Amino acid sequence: MKQFISAIDQIADEKGLPREKIYEAIEDAIAAAYKRDYGERSQIVRAKMNPETGETKLWQVKYVVEGFDEEEYLTGELPQIFNEPVKAGYRSEDQEPEEAEGGLRIKYNPEKHILLSEAQIEKEDAKIGEEIITPLETKTDFGRVAAQNAKQVIIQRLREVERDVIFNEFSQRENEVVSGTIQRKEGSMVFVDLGRTNGLLIPSEQIRSDGYRIGQRLRFLILRVEQSSKGPAVILSRAHPQLVKELFRLEVPEIEADSVQIKSVAREAGFRSKVAVISVEEGVDPIGSLVGQRGVRVQTVINELAGEKIDIIEWNDDPKVFIANALSPAKVGKVSIVSEGERHAVVEVADDQFSLAIGRQGQNVRLAAKLTGWKIDVRSPQEELTAQEVEAGGPLPEAIAEAEAPEKTEDKKETSDE
Repeated sequence: MKQFISAIDQIADEKGLPREKIYEAIEDAIAAAYKRDYGERSQIVRAKMNPETGETKLWQVKYVVEGFDEEEYLTGELPQIFNEPVKAGYRSEDQEPEEAEGGLRIKYNPEKHILLSEAQIEKEDAKIGEEIITPLETKTDFGRVAAQNAKQVIIQRLREVERDVIFNEFSQRENEVVSGTIQRKEGSMVFVDLGRTNGLLIPSEQIRSDGYRIGQRLRFLILRVEQSSKGPAVILSRAHPQLVKELFRLEVPEIEADSVQIKSVAREAGFRSKVAVISVEEGVDPIGSLVGQRGVRVQTVINELAGEKIDIIEWNDDPKVFIANALSPAKVGKVSIVSEGERHAVVEVADDQFSLAIGRQGQNVRLAAKLTGWKIDVRSPQEELTAQEVEAGGPLPEAIAEAEAPEKTEDKKETSDE
């Protein structure tokens, strides 16, 4: 018995499974073996094993039902457990669709059911749906086929338990960062070894500059966890803006201590990100906290993101100040609010700052719009255009560059004299 318990402890430690779940799998296997050699196919047999002594007890379970009709279909109130046929010990051939209500019609089976009138003889307060348990003679001598079936039951149940444990573990870690090793590539899909299971990096969540070489170790964001026929599918991301936020959380103690907060992140994965931060503790420099001494903190994040450029912006309650900050590294001359309701602003910059404010292919102003949630028009102060004219929808000169908040970008185009 000591060897048996030691073997269970070893399995639990290696696979990270709860011991009680392993014992449940063994009990199910013993019950299946008993039915195979000594019971009836339609019986519901349960086993209970004492983990200290190894002693096993067996019971037959019957559910209390009201009665049955001339065709031997159950009548009256059906126990709630019948809605879960597998748990109730039913096979598909035991069920027929209910024509009127679309429910289950179940044949009366004396091995599974006991009439209420009969059950109340054994137990006066018996109710419909209650389980009536009858002890069975304990058997330990099983045939080869029964033993083989029991082995298969244990293996199957342990796989199911392991899948459930992995699903529960990773589903609670959504939006967290994990480290993984590139295991293999199948077409455009990348499979990542996360230790206990594999993660899946789909094309839309990849960064081209990563390379994804076999054996390469990277950090990923757990985007979501889904159940599939092959077990839990852990969907990973390298492109999500939350990854930038979580990487800074790992590198910056002030964020973990809640003295510095990341308010928003705008990202074009693999190229550039903008991060808006604010200090909630007096005397703490939010930008300096993320940059670190000699830039070591931000450089660590940049290296993890394969050289992606990161602008750290100070967040401000005043939209004018925040928009001006968001267009960094360009120096902004004036910010005019066109419409508070539509979150539309016009920004004036000097001629030598215009290209810098727009960025390559409009990237800087586009990220600023995503970061702030405002539609931003950038223009040179020489242009004869007022905020009222912009609001009225008049024609824009060629020197105007327009960027919108994320929810409106589909219907607009950026214009620039770059």
